Amino acid sequence: MKAMILSAGYGKRLNPLTLQHPKPLLKIYNETLLSNTIKFLESYGIKHAVINVHYLGDQIIDYINRNKFHMSIRTIYEKNKILDTGGGVFNALSHFLNEPFIVINPDTIWNLNHLVELKAMEKEFFLNKRSKCFLHVVNKKKCFDKSFLGDFNLKNSLIYRKENENLKYIYTGVQILKPEVFNHLNLKVFSINKIWDRLIDREELSGLESKNDFLHVSNLDIYKDLFKKFKH
Repeated sequence: MKAMILSAGYGKRLNPLTLQHPKPLLKIYNETLLSNTIKFLESYGIKHAVINVHYLGDQIIDYINRNKFHMSIRTIYEKNKILDTGGGVFNALSHFLNEPFIVINPDTIWNLNHLVELKAMEKEFFLNKRSKCFLHVVNKKKCFDKSFLGDFNLKNSLIYRKENENLKYIYTGVQILKPEVFNHLNLKVFSINKIWDRLIDREELSGLESKNDFLHVSNLDIYKDLFKKFKH
């Protein structure tokens, strides 16, 4: 499969650090969030990736050009306006030739333990003919950032969420999806949640529960705490 790395966001919750540099280029010790994600995908065997950029996008493009990564990387510049998570993926569909692909966020600190889980996701994704999208989720108790309230619930690999129900699981930032999930969509700027909600209604959204701690750069305080954690 090919992969897409979402890198267009403003990263406002990390101001003032992101006033000068885009969030994907922030470092955790000696590695940028973006390079950590690219190397994770390389370890998985991904040979081709697409990165969308908007805010301070020239810095990301220059960073990609200056570093020698072991995969082909194409950038898509959302110049006029940021397209949000769903719109950004929708805008890049032509690069995936109507084949399933991975979408990943660089603000999670991916490690080798996640490789096994991603492989299990891929296996289940292709075995489960009903599922159109497969999410990597984690129980919120395993979140480094304890402020997360929960995104979904999970039962027998099926993701759902109901109003007034305690949501136990957090989306970690990696998914496998089929391009057809965007069929009959006439929007340009929208959250990927719009796609997930539609798939939940059809019972076509699946998930795999991670057993690893969820380390996610969500705001400035969490970033500083993670920086200290990896420094030691």
